[in-house]
Amino acid sequence: MQVIEIQFGTPAYDESIQLRTDILRIPLGLEFFVEDLEKEYNQFHLGCYNKNSELVGCLVLNPLSEGVLKMRQVAVSQNIQKKGIGSLLVHASEDFAKKRGFTEMVLNARETAVPFYEKLNYTKIGERFEEVNIPHFKMKKDL
Repeated sequence: MQVIEIQFGTPAYDESIQLRTDILRIPLGLEFFVEDLEKEYNQFHLGCYNKNSELVGCLVLNPLSEGVLKMRQVAVSQNIQKKGIGSLLVHASEDFAKKRGFTEMVLNARETAVPFYEKLNYTKIGERFEEVNIPHFKMKKDL
């Protein structure tokens, strides 16, 4: 498996949108709108590719402020979930962030994903809240 940066507006980026749609949006009855995707122009996009050069996972990193990066839209292909791809993506995103001078990673985790992030040393901040009609927790990790 290899994690690489995906450039906005490329065919690889379009592939990542499809993966995120399939895994994160369709199950909730949501879709992407042009306005959503326009906001991603200045964000970082990482993709995880298997040995056949197929996209099997991706995520988006949004710079929030000096030193703070927000991880969002983490998606792994349905047929290979729970096989370490998510952990690989998170670790790669942390390395990516550190190399660019970021010192803190934050994210909004679906309640069902909180144990996954806790195993990777993320800490819950504050109370449970609703986002896209499902329970989430804000989490963070110092890099």
